[in-house]
Amino acid sequence: MSAEDTSTGSAGADATTDSAASSVELDVERAPGEHGVGGPAGEAHTAELRERTAEAVHRHVVVAVDGPAGSGKSSVSRASAVALGYDYQDTGAAYRAFALHALDSGVDLDDADAVIGALPSFAYAIEIDPARASSVTVGGADVTDEIRTPRVTGAVSHVAKLPEVRRFMVDLFRRIIASTGRPGIVTEGRDITTVVAPDAQVRILLTASEEARMARRSAEVTGQSAEETARQLSTRDRLDSKVVDFMTAAEGVSTVDSTHLDFDQTVQAVVELVRASTPTR
Repeated sequence: MSAEDTSTGSAGADATTDSAASSVELDVERAPGEHGVGGPAGEAHTAELRERTAEAVHRHVVVAVDGPAGSGKSSVSRASAVALGYDYQDTGAAYRAFALHALDSGVDLDDADAVIGALPSFAYAIEIDPARASSVTVGGADVTDEIRTPRVTGAVSHVAKLPEVRRFMVDLFRRIIASTGRPGIVTEGRDITTVVAPDAQVRILLTASEEARMARRSAEVTGQSAEETARQLSTRDRLDSKVVDFMTAAEGVSTVDSTHLDFDQTVQAVVELVRASTPTR
């Protein structure tokens, strides 16, 4: 499968694949402000995407991985997708990319209306082939490295806590899930198992102790001390917990605690769980 870009802009979104498998037409015209954020058109579109995601479960294996920051969701999910031959979606990258977009647009992150107003101009694309780096672009500019900087890390919680932003992102994530041309897709992030893909065949809560998560996040973020990384992670947990419960497995969700597992062991645990849950795939 070749590289795939999924983007969203002021008039809707396009997501295509050049895989031999059938692709899903995802272009839906909506007026600015109706990107799943509110109003009858936004609500109807969200319902349509929910149905498409449910249909995708019957065509592909959907693996939903939830969990707190620093639990290893991204790296473990990507490696698991490679082992399974699936696509991989890093939903956290979209929140980071939008935070960067808001910052670069001069938006006051404490002004909820201003943040929401930046959604229609958010032109986002991400590579979902797990064998390649998950390159991210906003407005055609590569921001893969920039979204991992302390400046963006400190801004993510300001945008992610807004329900309107989360609804917009849910639409985006569902488009990507429905458009995969591979046998399956691993989608990871927060509230994936309960909100984005509650019908996924495999739903996993990947967690770890706070100490382990801080150490892992410190290794991911560049140009920042371990102490500052720990402070930001704790702040992110506290703010996000007001929006979604990312530490407790919902009914039907399997928990994988990686506190005492190394990376390869954690990947193996996820892959084995997927294979055991989808024996006929």
